[in-house]
Amino acid sequence: MTELLLKYYRTRQQEVQSEKVYDTQCPFCSMQCKMQLIEQKAVTSTTYKTVGVDNPTTEGRLCIKGMNAHQHAIHRERIKQPLIKKDGEFVAATWEEALEVIGSRFKAIQKEDGRDALSVYGSGSVTNEVAYLLGKFARVALKTKHIDYNGRLCMSSAATAANQSFGIDRGFTNTLQEVPGTRVIILAGTNIAECQPTIMPYFEKAKENGAYIIAIDPRETLTTDLADLHLKNKPGSDVALANALLKIILEEGWMDEDFIRERVNGLEEAMEHLAGVDLEECIAKTGVSYEQLYQTAHVFSQEESGMIFTARGIEQQTDGTEAVRGLLNLLLVTGKIGKPYSGYGAITGQGNGQGGREHGQKADQLPGYRLIEDKEDRQYISEIWGVDERDLPGKGVSAYEMFEKMNEGTITGMLVMCSNPLLSNPNLNLVKEALQKVKFLVAVDLFISETAEYADVILPASSYLENEGTMTNVEGRVTLREASRPLPGEARHDWKILCNIAKELGQWEKFPFKSAEEIFEELRLASKGGKADYYGITYQRLREEQGILWPCPELSHEGTKRLFTDRFAHEDGKAKLAVVGKTKRDKEMLSPEFPLYLTTGRVMAHYLTGVQTRKSSSLAARNIEAYMEIHPDTAKKFHIKDQELTSIQSRNGRITVRSSYSEKIRKDTVFVPFHWGGDQSVNRLVSDRLDPFSRMPGFKVTAVRISSDL
Repeated sequence: MTELLLKYYRTRQQEVQSEKVYDTQCPFCSMQCKMQLIEQKAVTSTTYKTVGVDNPTTEGRLCIKGMNAHQHAIHRERIKQPLIKKDGEFVAATWEEALEVIGSRFKAIQKEDGRDALSVYGSGSVTNEVAYLLGKFARVALKTKHIDYNGRLCMSSAATAANQSFGIDRGFTNTLQEVPGTRVIILAGTNIAECQPTIMPYFEKAKENGAYIIAIDPRETLTTDLADLHLKNKPGSDVALANALLKIILEEGWMDEDFIRERVNGLEEAMEHLAGVDLEECIAKTGVSYEQLYQTAHVFSQEESGMIFTARGIEQQTDGTEAVRGLLNLLLVTGKIGKPYSGYGAITGQGNGQGGREHGQKADQLPGYRLIEDKEDRQYISEIWGVDERDLPGKGVSAYEMFEKMNEGTITGMLVMCSNPLLSNPNLNLVKEALQKVKFLVAVDLFISETAEYADVILPASSYLENEGTMTNVEGRVTLREASRPLPGEARHDWKILCNIAKELGQWEKFPFKSAEEIFEELRLASKGGKADYYGITYQRLREEQGILWPCPELSHEGTKRLFTDRFAHEDGKAKLAVVGKTKRDKEMLSPEFPLYLTTGRVMAHYLTGVQTRKSSSLAARNIEAYMEIHPDTAKKFHIKDQELTSIQSRNGRITVRSSYSEKIRKDTVFVPFHWGGDQSVNRLVSDRLDPFSRMPGFKVTAVRISSDL
């Protein structure tokens, strides 16, 4: 009897004190840190612990967001079954009901308004498989040209600039492992210490090894604290800054003439343009002294190796593409690319911002970084998809422009996948009006976001703990995110939801997938021979090798650790110097009515529009609300007290946030993070001016006035 009781108690103890370990990757930034969630169940409670796992990119490091990511995945407000709006309220529905409503409404809209009346709004946070499937879904199941994604608001200027200068866009031209060996680094418009904390040891090691670090940012941040030289330029002056640096390098004769002659086009045009650039005007535009400009140009050109890294600070502007190309010019004239410890890095913001823009979510792209307007590319993809090339739609419009078309009545239906455009876009008043006008809106998400509130149907998505698939990190390294935690309630995988809707539309034979790996196998074929070639990558290889850098054209190929060692990706093998700043771009200008610059950005504890991180109690407690960072002298001038609720108004809108004194910001500039909605949603203030090349809004430069009079 005693032995039976002991056996019973041991069995019971195992049941009530069980431990499960789930392998996964952080759902947030582009470092894509590998980690494990340890779930321990006791009699009366369940506890969770997250630990880092060694990998080539982050070597087991985690930041505060990753350590607490599980809190949103298990949050009580997570959607676990389909919801249909009836009489203005969401009510629970079966999948059959929800899919039938979606299918019938989509068909009715296209019958009434045409195929292109439907649109798809994707995400840089979904897996490569889902990004690929979204592009195929839009063009094959819906047969619409209108698809774009939130990465348009994040990485598009850097991607466009790299394509124009180099002929290809992979976030980093080198691996992170090369950073500690470089001699000089320019960090332009990036606050990696808060936005990508687990990348910082590479730069700290470079500094320990004697690298000279130059930061370009209107604010002092944890990142600029690392710099030897901080160029605290005026918001929006990056093109003038890049031109000034290039002019000094060329006039002083500090260029690599052999490299330019053999591998670069456009020097004569650039020199002709720079002859008309006045350094004194550049100094006035940037607010950076000649001594600092000269020091930057001298150190960068004279060291034997160097790297430049850019992020949203210079990219999210109406001349963001030119700003990035202006800095890429510095790499090209000094020969610091395609060599050890020399190259370019675009610090991707979203978890899969790199992979998300490679396989068909963008309006002008097909898988493998092929172009939708290229006849050969269209023919190749149409054969993979089993459709007639003539039936593939053409090029659509950018993310924000889809809402303009929605407001005009051209687009009357939309599927939003794991994104929150009502907070992330510029000119949010127009976006809100558009969502109110649309005939039918479907949102696929974990929570009822600000955007999903306007949906007619909400479908429950899977989280990073449940949704297996590949992600392409900041380096261009393809990784496999294992995700074995059971789906909660009736939630479904993102890819399965798309297949379900396609079946409802009569397109099941084109979407027969039963696993993420099956989708990846088709993606491999679709990318084969393209610039972003994944053909040599398989799930088995990713498990064995912990990630592979594309392009990887064959199964025997080890992946490409350094781009442009022999040639650039343009047809003639040469890179292109850019003439920037020749055409004046439409930018926000200061005036007596709007005397201050507003710039936006992130804080360490939050991610994008905060839909996930604001559901984490540990992260929300660190930053419970938005705020306005302002210099005390500026605050005094405008009669603003510290920690006082303050009105910020632009030509486009008005918000209310609490002031926060800081001597680390320029006196002509205020800063507001963008993770909150409602009256704190800073993108209400941003205009709808767009970069002519990347279609990026000018988030980083808005003219505003401030007041304590609410």
